[in-house]
Amino acid sequence: MSRFLYAIAPFALLGVLLAAWEVACRALHVELYLLPPPSSVALALAQNFPALVIAAWSTLSVALLALVIASLIAQALAVAVALSPLAERAIRPLASVIQVTPVVAIAPLLLIWSGLDHPHRALIALAVLVAFFPIFSGAVSGLKAADPDLERLFDLYGATRWQRAMRLKLPSAVPFLLEGHKVGAGLAIIGAVVAEFGAGSGKVRGLAWQILDAGNRLQTAKMIAALVVLGAMGVALHALLDAAEKVGLRWWRGR
Repeated sequence: MSRFLYAIAPFALLGVLLAAWEVACRALHVELYLLPPPSSVALALAQNFPALVIAAWSTLSVALLALVIASLIAQALAVAVALSPLAERAIRPLASVIQVTPVVAIAPLLLIWSGLDHPHRALIALAVLVAFFPIFSGAVSGLKAADPDLERLFDLYGATRWQRAMRLKLPSAVPFLLEGHKVGAGLAIIGAVVAEFGAGSGKVRGLAWQILDAGNRLQTAKMIAALVVLGAMGVALHALLDAAEKVGLRWWRGR
């Protein structure tokens, strides 16, 4: 019974919250444009489901492409940092600046630089910037987490810096890399959505455009339905990466 309760606990809480939301909206006679009940949101989701799925794929494709690009750049720079203290001294401050700069402040600049006729370039660039730091930080932390005894063993056998990085430090960084990619994937979606809001153009037909268009028409139920799709997409991506992390850690521990 305890295992059953443990499994249904989040769904039970969600059901209670939705029921309370529905009852409150109907009892207080809240206007639909202000806060629609869950039943209206479900109806809007059903009516606009094909368009929302297409928009979700547009946003997700940008986020996935940005995640791949950010992963390649972050891992390459992390290996450079592991091989050279001078490289770490040069790269670390710039990476920190990227991490603390608000994405909303960068979006208008990237949209101008990429050209108003090519907003997708800005979307990808902004998502890459947002997803870069957790992957880079995880990779650097992992590369520094190698077993000291193995470090001394590599010294004993006269291993080169490249051999040390590829055969000792990089395998030791696997758990940190997997966790960094999980965080980076969520941030890539956030970066793509923020860039879509900044673009504010029909040329970018992602979920943010659906939310903006519905907001301009006071279709609050459709706005919330788009948010539901966005949340479901983020949860699905996180669950997929979580499963990949478990497989990767099983392989890593086996090695």
